[in-house]
Amino acid sequence: MQLGFAVLRAIVGGLFFGHGMQKLVGWFGGQGMEGTAGSFDSMRLRPGIAHAAAAGAAEAGGGALIAAGAATPLGAAAISGSMITAIRKVHGPKGPWVAQGGYEYNLVLIALVFALTDDGPGAFSLDALWGRRRWGTRWALAELAAGALGSALAVAIGERVEPPAAPDAQAGPDDASEAQPQEDGKVTAQAL
Repeated sequence: MQLGFAVLRAIVGGLFFGHGMQKLVGWFGGQGMEGTAGSFDSMRLRPGIAHAAAAGAAEAGGGALIAAGAATPLGAAAISGSMITAIRKVHGPKGPWVAQGGYEYNLVLIALVFALTDDGPGAFSLDALWGRRRWGTRWALAELAAGALGSALAVAIGERVEPPAAPDAQAGPDDASEAQPQEDGKVTAQAL
């Protein structure tokens, strides 16, 4: 089964690396930072550019770590956080089945990286080379908790930031005022 773990890691990690690079630089037919930022803004993950960079880095970095079998809990936490956010913001309301745009695929990936962390990345991995063939259940639970916490923070921050106000056609450059927090504690993206 050790070869099986290496193949599994290479495929899942490699695809996640590519998925992240779609967001970061537009490789493999992706939208790049600007297009991804617009999508994230529309999901209330603001400012979209910051969330696009964070998601792309988590997916590309987490995928690279999983593919190499290096620091497996860290790579798994990055992937879990990204997939939990995808469930919360896109797939969750659509139910479990992917045919209706649901979250089954995201959940399978979360379970997969949880299992890889628990049982270890296998003999053909950097973790094994460094003396850590198995991480165990506590590490698997920790990576899942870290991913869930990262997702919760990303969503909470993103939803507190209001979209930038449309420029007033009548106001000149001297009429612009500094953005202030609103009564509900939210701030405009311009204030950041």
